Order: sequence, then C-alpha cells, then structure tokens
Amino acid sequence: MNKRLAALLAATTLSAGAVLATSASAQAVPCGSGNFCVWTEANFTGLKIEHSGDDHWWEGDMAWHDSSWANHGISGPGVKDHVKVYSARELLGHVTICLAPGQEVGYNAAANDQGASHTWTTGC
Repeated sequence: MNKRLAALLAATTLSAGAVLATSASAQAVPCGSGNFCVWTEANFTGLKIEHSGDDHWWEGDMAWHDSSWANHGISGPGVKDHVKVYSARELLGHVTICLAPGQEVGYNAAANDQGASHTWTTGC
C-alpha cells in the first residue's frame, strides 16, 4: 500500500508540475492582460494589433496577413473569454481560428493569412 501511495503522489506531483509549466508559458508573449493580439509573422513577430474588444474591420496592413495569435482574455462566469477570428470583415466568412483564454498560437497553417475580423465569445 505504501508503494501505491508513493506512486500516486509522484504522479500527482508530476501532473501538477506539467500544469504549472503550461500556465507559466501561456503568458509568455507580449500581449496585455485582457487583450487579444495578432501578429503578421509567425512566432509573435512582425506588426501587431492588440484589442480588448471586438474588431469588425482589421486595419489594412493586418487583414489577411495574420500569422500568430494570443488570447490573454480574463475568464469568469458568463464572460466572453474566447476569441473567434473570421475570414472576412464584419465577422463574415468562416472562423479561421478560435482561441481559448490563455492560448497562444505561434503559427497555424490553416489560419495563416486568413483573418480579417474577430469577436469575443463564450466558447469555440
């Protein structure tokens, strides 16, 4: 029984460490708390836009030039904390990528250079 308890404690400690490591890296890129950020180049480089709210018409240099994304939204009951990026302005077209709170995507081939607007929502 002592071996089982020790194994369970070790597994729990490893799992907690993995969760902490993931959480610490989730805020690694420069994007303000409560904001959604988009970069024109992979790995959070190039031009950047940063928004705390919806944007139905991305600036000319950003529309269809998005290559990395970060959602530093604040979560809470009933809070719109996920971000959907749309392929056309005015939230039209299809959703190219959807990010959960804390999610950072350095590159996504399917979403690359596809976004033109975004909205905060309660889920993907």
